[in-house]
Amino acid sequence: MKEPFLSAVPVLKILEDAGFQAYFVGGSVRDYLLGKQISDVDIATSATPDEVKTLFKKTIDIGIEHGTVLVLHNQNSYEITTFRTEGEYQDYRRPKEVAFIRSLTEDLKRRDFTMNAIAMDLNGNLIDPFGGQNDIHNKLIQTVGLAKERFHEDALRMLRAVRFASQLSFQIDTETLMALSNLNQLLSKIAVERKRAEFEKLLMGKNRKNALKILVDANLHLFLPGLEKYKKDIMKVIEVPCERLSRKEMWCLLLYYIEVNDADAEPFLREWRLPLKDIKDIRDCLYFTRQRLEQNWSIYQLYIAGYDTIQSAEKLTLVINGIQKMDSVEQWLDVYKRLPIKTRSDLDVTGSDLIEWSGKTGGPWLKQVLLQIEKAVLEGNVANEKQKIKEWLKQCSQK
Repeated sequence: MKEPFLSAVPVLKILEDAGFQAYFVGGSVRDYLLGKQISDVDIATSATPDEVKTLFKKTIDIGIEHGTVLVLHNQNSYEITTFRTEGEYQDYRRPKEVAFIRSLTEDLKRRDFTMNAIAMDLNGNLIDPFGGQNDIHNKLIQTVGLAKERFHEDALRMLRAVRFASQLSFQIDTETLMALSNLNQLLSKIAVERKRAEFEKLLMGKNRKNALKILVDANLHLFLPGLEKYKKDIMKVIEVPCERLSRKEMWCLLLYYIEVNDADAEPFLREWRLPLKDIKDIRDCLYFTRQRLEQNWSIYQLYIAGYDTIQSAEKLTLVINGIQKMDSVEQWLDVYKRLPIKTRSDLDVTGSDLIEWSGKTGGPWLKQVLLQIEKAVLEGNVANEKQKIKEWLKQCSQK
């Protein structure tokens, strides 16, 4: 056993010393068996929420109606959830009610996939009633019990299955795969924000190509915002070597291949409920990627794009063109770093200076002259010094 389990062992011991069962459960146990890095651990116990709260000095009710209490212990926080069974589900996502129980096996039975239905005690012993270890060994994703029942309970589990295929490079077992195709319409019942979270993790998985193929083969894309018409175009993404792309760059790549134009990019991304800043960044990235595919960067394009967008657009250009070496990314970033100004506020003149020099009142002409100065400074036609810019403007007016 290793961290963060070791730091959490005293929490399990407090529960056990009080006469309750307590185990590590869920994704942390799965990732431990896979040798992956673990950020935090979840704990399941036979103690009820009220009983948990009596054993620890500092607790927070974060989901007490579903049996979860946040425990603060030794400067760490742990989500501790009571063993439970779940009643009838509503909205194909949430149980109408839960019942607290004392049986670990019954608690594990309600979980989604066998690899996530393994518990570990404070000594590192595994409790695995549904063969999760064997499925991990065989790199297989299958549901606990009947797939159609698990997906009817929570339709988001269908996207989770494909997301795990992307992240873990596991195969989905035959029954689970058939259920994805047969029940795909249930995804229409799930909130866009939840679908987006799973889809983004899918896009960032190391085996996203296989996962995207599963997604379209099972017609799950029909129930994802804006993707219903683009089966063949999504398949184009599968052929692209995109292992080094960020989340935003993957969105941009998807938009490029499904041929969403610049005007339609924002409505498309709004359908996915993406944050406004992400939408702007992705739109900028898409615009400059298309520009870059047509021609080299101009000095002014580098200036208005900025560091992050240059980096993303250049990476995408290389990926789309099938070029593995990324040398040009740093080359163009170096050119950007050497620009005499990075924003208009870096100019050594302001609109007030122009008004004073010209004797005119403000108006649209100000924007035009500032743009003229920007380009002249960037192209090296005038130094970014107030007096020299004033003299340069005077010379321009005499021509």
